[in-house]
Amino acid sequence: MKNNSFLVGFGVAILSLMAMPGCDSNDSQSCNGLPATCGLNQNEHCCASAIVTGGTFLRNSDSSAASATISDFRLDRFEITLGRFRKFVESYPESKPASGAGAHPLIDNSGWNNEWDVNLPADKAAFITALKCDATFQTFTDTAAANEQLPMNCITWYEAFAFCAWDGGRLPTEAEWLYAGQGGNEQREYPWSKSANSMIDETFAVYGCLGDGSAEWDCAFADILPVGSKSPKGDGRWGQADLGGSVAEWNLDFFNLPVPFPCKDCAQLTQLTTPFPAGRVYSGGDFRNGGSALTFDARSEDSPATRTSFRGVRCARNP
Repeated sequence: MKNNSFLVGFGVAILSLMAMPGCDSNDSQSCNGLPATCGLNQNEHCCASAIVTGGTFLRNSDSSAASATISDFRLDRFEITLGRFRKFVESYPESKPASGAGAHPLIDNSGWNNEWDVNLPADKAAFITALKCDATFQTFTDTAAANEQLPMNCITWYEAFAFCAWDGGRLPTEAEWLYAGQGGNEQREYPWSKSANSMIDETFAVYGCLGDGSAEWDCAFADILPVGSKSPKGDGRWGQADLGGSVAEWNLDFFNLPVPFPCKDCAQLTQLTTPFPAGRVYSGGDFRNGGSALTFDARSEDSPATRTSFRGVRCARNP
Protein backbone atom coordinates (compact mmCIF):
# COMPACT_ATOMS: atom_id res chain seq x y z
CA MET A 1 0.00 0.00 0.00
CA LYS A 2 2.81 2.37 0.84
CA ASN A 3 4.45 1.61 -2.49
CA ASN A 4 1.20 2.33 -4.33
CA SER A 5 0.75 5.60 -2.42
CA PHE A 6 4.30 6.56 -3.24
CA LEU A 7 3.78 5.87 -6.93
CA VAL A 8 0.56 7.87 -7.01
CA GLY A 9 2.22 10.77 -5.22
CA PHE A 10 5.22 10.57 -7.51
CA GLY A 11 2.94 10.59 -10.54
CA VAL A 12 1.09 13.65 -9.28
CA ALA A 13 4.38 15.44 -8.70
CA ILE A 14 5.54 14.67 -12.22
CA LEU A 15 2.25 15.90 -13.69
CA SER A 16 2.53 19.07 -11.63
CA LEU A 17 6.01 19.71 -12.96
CA MET A 18 4.81 19.11 -16.50
CA ALA A 19 2.02 21.63 -15.96
CA MET A 20 4.34 24.37 -14.73
CA PRO A 21 4.38 27.33 -17.12
CA GLY A 22 7.80 26.98 -18.72
CA CYS A 23 9.29 26.55 -22.16
CA ASP A 24 7.73 23.16 -22.76
CA SER A 25 4.27 23.87 -21.42
CA ASN A 26 3.19 27.43 -22.14
CA ASP A 27 2.29 29.00 -25.46
CA SER A 28 5.77 30.40 -26.09
CA GLN A 29 7.73 29.30 -29.16
CA SER A 30 10.85 31.41 -28.62
CA CYS A 31 12.52 28.70 -26.53
CA ASN A 32 12.06 25.88 -29.03
CA GLY A 33 15.43 24.19 -29.27
CA LEU A 34 17.04 26.43 -26.66
CA PRO A 35 18.62 24.93 -23.53
CA ALA A 36 17.52 26.00 -20.06
CA THR A 37 20.13 28.67 -19.37
CA CYS A 38 18.40 31.45 -17.43
CA GLY A 39 18.46 32.38 -13.75
CA LEU A 40 21.21 32.62 -11.16
CA ASN A 41 22.61 29.19 -11.99
CA GLN A 42 21.68 29.40 -15.68
CA ASN A 43 19.64 26.20 -15.47
CA GLU A 44 16.05 27.52 -15.69
CA HIS A 45 13.77 27.66 -18.72
CA CYS A 46 14.04 31.16 -20.17
CA CYS A 47 10.32 31.04 -21.10
CA ALA A 48 9.05 30.34 -17.58
CA SER A 49 5.89 32.33 -16.91
CA ALA A 50 4.18 32.66 -13.53
CA ILE A 51 0.62 33.50 -12.55
CA VAL A 52 0.18 36.92 -10.97
CA THR A 53 -2.85 36.64 -8.71
CA GLY A 54 -5.20 39.55 -9.35
CA GLY A 55 -6.46 42.09 -6.83
CA THR A 56 -6.72 45.81 -6.11
CA PHE A 57 -3.83 48.16 -5.38
CA LEU A 58 -2.96 51.85 -5.39
CA ARG A 59 -1.26 53.14 -8.51
CA ASN A 60 -0.36 56.27 -6.58
CA SER A 61 0.68 55.57 -3.01
CA ASP A 62 -0.19 59.17 -2.04
CA SER A 63 -3.89 58.78 -2.82
CA SER A 64 -6.34 56.19 -1.52
CA ALA A 65 -8.58 57.07 -4.48
CA ALA A 66 -5.95 55.94 -7.00
CA SER A 67 -7.03 52.32 -7.06
CA ALA A 68 -6.82 49.83 -9.90
CA THR A 69 -8.09 46.28 -10.02
CA ILE A 70 -6.22 43.63 -11.97
CA SER A 71 -7.47 40.22 -13.06
CA ASP A 72 -5.19 37.16 -12.91
CA PHE A 73 -2.57 37.09 -15.65
CA ARG A 74 0.78 35.49 -16.35
CA LEU A 75 3.99 37.47 -16.54
CA ASP A 76 7.24 36.02 -17.83
CA ARG A 77 9.75 35.29 -15.09
CA PHE A 78 12.57 36.71 -17.19
CA GLU A 79 13.08 39.58 -19.56
CA ILE A 80 13.31 38.50 -23.18
CA THR A 81 16.83 37.30 -23.90
CA LEU A 82 18.79 37.77 -27.09
CA GLY A 83 18.55 34.02 -27.66
CA ARG A 84 14.75 34.15 -27.62
CA PHE A 85 14.55 37.29 -29.74
CA ARG A 86 16.92 35.77 -32.29
CA LYS A 87 14.22 33.17 -33.03
CA PHE A 88 11.84 35.99 -33.94
CA VAL A 89 14.42 37.65 -36.19
CA GLU A 90 15.23 34.35 -37.90
CA SER A 91 11.53 33.94 -38.74
CA TYR A 92 11.13 37.52 -39.95
CA PRO A 93 9.21 38.89 -41.86
CA GLU A 94 6.86 35.88 -41.61
CA SER A 95 6.82 36.52 -37.84
CA LYS A 96 5.08 39.89 -38.26
CA PRO A 97 1.80 39.95 -36.30
CA ALA A 98 -1.61 39.67 -37.92
CA SER A 99 -4.28 42.26 -37.26
CA GLY A 100 -5.58 41.96 -33.68
CA ALA A 101 -2.74 39.71 -32.49
CA GLY A 102 -1.34 40.26 -29.01
CA ALA A 103 -4.60 41.63 -27.60
CA HIS A 104 -5.47 41.80 -23.91
CA PRO A 105 -8.52 39.53 -23.58
CA LEU A 106 -10.36 42.03 -21.37
CA ILE A 107 -9.48 45.26 -23.22
CA ASP A 108 -11.13 46.13 -26.53
CA ASN A 109 -8.98 47.23 -29.47
CA SER A 110 -5.74 46.34 -27.68
CA GLY A 111 -4.33 44.06 -30.40
CA TRP A 112 -1.99 44.76 -33.30
CA ASN A 113 -3.09 47.49 -35.71
CA ASN A 114 -2.02 46.85 -39.31
CA GLU A 115 -1.35 50.57 -39.69
CA TRP A 116 1.68 49.96 -37.46
CA ASP A 117 3.31 47.68 -40.05
CA VAL A 118 5.16 50.66 -41.52
CA ASN A 119 7.03 50.96 -38.21
CA LEU A 120 8.55 47.48 -38.54
CA PRO A 121 11.73 46.77 -40.53
CA ALA A 122 11.22 46.00 -44.21
CA ASP A 123 13.05 42.66 -44.12
CA LYS A 124 15.40 40.54 -42.04
CA ALA A 125 18.53 42.35 -43.22
CA ALA A 126 17.07 45.72 -42.26
CA PHE A 127 16.00 44.31 -38.90
CA ILE A 128 19.49 43.02 -38.09
CA THR A 129 21.01 46.37 -39.01
CA ALA A 130 18.52 48.27 -36.85
CA LEU A 131 19.22 46.12 -33.80
CA LYS A 132 22.81 47.35 -33.79
CA CYS A 133 21.81 50.66 -32.26
CA ASP A 134 24.78 51.18 -29.94
CA ALA A 135 28.27 49.90 -30.67
CA THR A 136 29.13 49.87 -26.98
CA PHE A 137 25.99 48.45 -25.34
CA GLN A 138 23.91 46.57 -27.95
CA THR A 139 23.42 42.91 -27.03
CA PHE A 140 22.56 41.65 -30.53
CA THR A 141 25.21 39.74 -32.47
CA ASP A 142 24.99 38.36 -36.00
CA THR A 143 25.53 34.81 -34.78
CA ALA A 144 24.82 33.13 -31.46
CA ALA A 145 27.73 33.59 -29.07
CA ALA A 146 28.28 34.73 -25.48
CA ASN A 147 25.36 37.17 -25.30
CA GLU A 148 22.43 34.78 -25.69
CA GLN A 149 21.39 34.98 -21.99
CA LEU A 150 21.61 38.77 -21.86
CA PRO A 151 18.43 40.86 -22.03
CA MET A 152 17.53 41.90 -25.56
CA ASN A 153 17.85 45.66 -26.04
CA CYS A 154 17.73 48.15 -28.93
CA ILE A 155 14.11 47.25 -29.73
CA THR A 156 11.25 49.65 -30.41
CA TRP A 157 7.82 49.44 -28.82
CA TYR A 158 6.46 48.09 -32.11
CA GLU A 159 9.06 45.32 -32.19
CA ALA A 160 8.42 44.49 -28.53
CA PHE A 161 4.68 44.21 -29.24
CA ALA A 162 5.30 42.14 -32.38
CA PHE A 163 7.63 39.74 -30.55
CA CYS A 164 5.22 39.12 -27.68
CA ALA A 165 2.31 38.55 -30.11
CA TRP A 166 4.41 36.08 -32.16
CA ASP A 167 5.46 34.33 -28.96
CA GLY A 168 1.87 33.72 -27.84
CA GLY A 169 1.77 36.64 -25.41
CA ARG A 170 1.21 40.37 -25.27
CA LEU A 171 2.63 43.53 -23.75
CA PRO A 172 1.63 44.05 -20.12
CA THR A 173 -0.46 47.09 -19.38
CA GLU A 174 1.18 49.69 -17.18
CA ALA A 175 -1.26 48.81 -14.38
CA GLU A 176 -0.40 45.10 -14.66
CA TRP A 177 3.31 45.81 -14.66
CA LEU A 178 3.03 48.09 -11.64
CA TYR A 179 0.85 45.58 -9.82
CA ALA A 180 3.42 42.82 -10.30
CA GLY A 181 6.33 45.09 -9.38
CA GLN A 182 4.68 46.48 -6.27
CA GLY A 183 3.60 43.07 -5.06
CA GLY A 184 -0.07 43.96 -5.49
CA ASN A 185 -1.60 45.38 -2.32
CA GLU A 186 1.74 45.05 -0.53
CA GLN A 187 2.69 48.33 -2.27
CA ARG A 188 6.39 47.49 -2.29
CA GLU A 189 8.85 50.29 -3.02
CA TYR A 190 11.13 47.82 -4.79
CA PRO A 191 10.05 44.43 -6.17
CA TRP A 192 11.89 42.53 -3.42
CA SER A 193 10.81 44.77 -0.51
CA LYS A 194 8.68 43.02 2.08
CA SER A 195 8.68 45.80 4.69
CA ALA A 196 8.74 49.57 4.97
CA ASN A 197 12.51 49.35 5.47
CA SER A 198 13.33 49.07 1.78
CA MET A 199 16.92 48.74 0.72
CA ILE A 200 18.82 48.40 -2.52
CA ASP A 201 22.35 47.39 -3.39
CA GLU A 202 24.03 45.41 -6.15
CA THR A 203 22.94 42.10 -4.62
CA PHE A 204 19.29 42.90 -5.42
CA ALA A 205 19.41 44.45 -8.87
CA VAL A 206 21.51 45.27 -11.93
CA TYR A 207 21.79 49.06 -11.74
CA GLY A 208 24.21 51.96 -11.37
CA CYS A 209 26.72 50.32 -13.75
CA LEU A 210 27.72 48.04 -10.87
CA GLY A 211 27.23 44.79 -12.77
CA ASP A 212 30.90 44.18 -13.49
CA GLY A 213 32.02 44.92 -9.94
CA SER A 214 33.71 48.21 -10.81
CA ALA A 215 32.94 51.62 -9.31
CA GLU A 216 29.40 53.00 -9.58
CA TRP A 217 28.74 54.93 -12.84
CA ASP A 218 31.84 53.42 -14.48
CA CYS A 219 29.67 52.08 -17.29
CA ALA A 220 30.78 49.29 -19.61
CA PHE A 221 29.14 46.50 -21.59
CA ALA A 222 30.05 44.07 -18.80
CA ASP A 223 27.53 45.87 -16.58
CA ILE A 224 24.73 44.14 -18.54
CA LEU A 225 24.29 40.77 -16.81
CA PRO A 226 22.39 37.60 -17.81
CA VAL A 227 18.69 37.73 -16.94
CA GLY A 228 17.87 36.48 -13.46
CA SER A 229 21.41 36.94 -12.19
CA LYS A 230 20.09 38.58 -8.99
CA SER A 231 17.45 35.91 -8.41
CA PRO A 232 15.95 34.92 -6.08
CA LYS A 233 17.05 37.77 -3.80
CA GLY A 234 15.81 40.44 -6.20
CA ASP A 235 12.62 38.67 -7.31
CA GLY A 236 9.16 40.16 -7.01
CA ARG A 237 6.26 38.70 -5.05
CA TRP A 238 5.24 36.30 -7.84
CA GLY A 239 8.77 35.26 -8.83
CA GLN A 240 9.60 37.64 -11.65
CA ALA A 241 13.29 38.57 -11.82
CA ASP A 242 14.77 41.96 -12.81
CA LEU A 243 11.56 43.98 -12.46
CA GLY A 244 13.93 46.63 -11.15
CA GLY A 245 17.09 47.31 -13.16
CA SER A 246 18.72 45.31 -15.99
CA VAL A 247 16.78 46.87 -18.89
CA ALA A 248 13.65 49.00 -18.71
CA GLU A 249 10.57 47.29 -20.13
CA TRP A 250 8.02 48.54 -22.66
CA ASN A 251 4.38 48.59 -21.50
CA LEU A 252 1.24 48.72 -23.64
CA ASP A 253 -0.02 52.16 -22.56
CA PHE A 254 0.45 55.68 -23.76
CA PHE A 255 1.96 57.99 -21.14
CA ASN A 256 -1.20 60.02 -20.61
CA LEU A 257 -1.90 62.36 -17.71
CA PRO A 258 -3.82 62.13 -15.54
CA VAL A 259 -3.82 58.35 -15.11
CA PRO A 260 -7.46 57.16 -14.84
CA PHE A 261 -8.64 55.65 -11.58
CA PRO A 262 -10.34 53.86 -10.17
CA CYS A 263 -10.20 51.39 -13.04
CA LYS A 264 -10.35 47.68 -13.73
CA ASP A 265 -8.13 45.96 -16.31
CA CYS A 266 -7.55 49.31 -17.95
CA ALA A 267 -4.99 50.68 -20.38
CA GLN A 268 -4.51 54.04 -22.04
CA LEU A 269 -4.76 53.23 -25.75
CA THR A 270 -5.56 56.68 -27.12
CA GLN A 271 -2.68 59.10 -27.45
CA LEU A 272 -3.17 62.51 -25.88
CA THR A 273 -1.43 65.39 -27.63
CA THR A 274 -1.66 68.05 -24.91
CA PRO A 275 0.25 69.39 -23.11
CA PHE A 276 2.65 67.32 -25.26
CA PRO A 277 2.32 64.24 -27.49
CA ALA A 278 2.40 61.24 -25.18
CA GLY A 279 4.87 58.44 -25.88
CA ARG A 280 4.56 54.83 -24.75
CA VAL A 281 5.32 53.88 -21.16
CA TYR A 282 8.41 51.96 -20.13
CA SER A 283 9.05 50.82 -16.57
CA GLY A 284 11.56 49.45 -14.12
CA GLY A 285 14.78 51.38 -14.61
CA ASP A 286 17.91 49.90 -16.15
CA PHE A 287 21.55 48.94 -15.66
CA ARG A 288 22.74 52.58 -15.78
CA ASN A 289 20.16 54.16 -13.46
CA GLY A 290 20.45 55.02 -9.81
CA GLY A 291 18.24 53.35 -7.24
CA SER A 292 15.50 56.01 -7.33
CA ALA A 293 14.65 55.08 -10.94
CA LEU A 294 13.88 51.53 -9.82
CA THR A 295 11.09 52.52 -7.45
CA PHE A 296 7.48 52.39 -8.57
CA ASP A 297 6.83 56.10 -8.23
CA ALA A 298 8.93 56.60 -11.37
CA ARG A 299 7.09 56.81 -14.74
CA SER A 300 8.91 57.12 -18.05
CA GLU A 301 7.90 57.45 -21.69
CA ASP A 302 9.38 57.64 -25.16
CA SER A 303 8.36 57.57 -28.78
CA PRO A 304 7.36 54.00 -29.69
CA ALA A 305 9.72 54.15 -32.68
CA THR A 306 12.78 54.87 -30.54
CA ARG A 307 15.37 52.18 -29.84
CA THR A 308 18.00 52.43 -27.11
CA SER A 309 20.47 50.08 -25.48
CA PHE A 310 18.79 50.36 -22.06
CA ARG A 311 15.29 49.22 -23.00
CA GLY A 312 13.83 45.76 -23.66
CA VAL A 313 10.65 43.82 -22.93
CA ARG A 314 8.95 41.16 -20.82
CA CYS A 315 5.76 39.53 -22.10
CA ALA A 316 2.46 39.03 -20.32
CA ARG A 317 0.23 36.05 -21.11
CA ASN A 318 -3.32 34.97 -20.51
CA PRO A 319 -3.81 32.82 -17.39
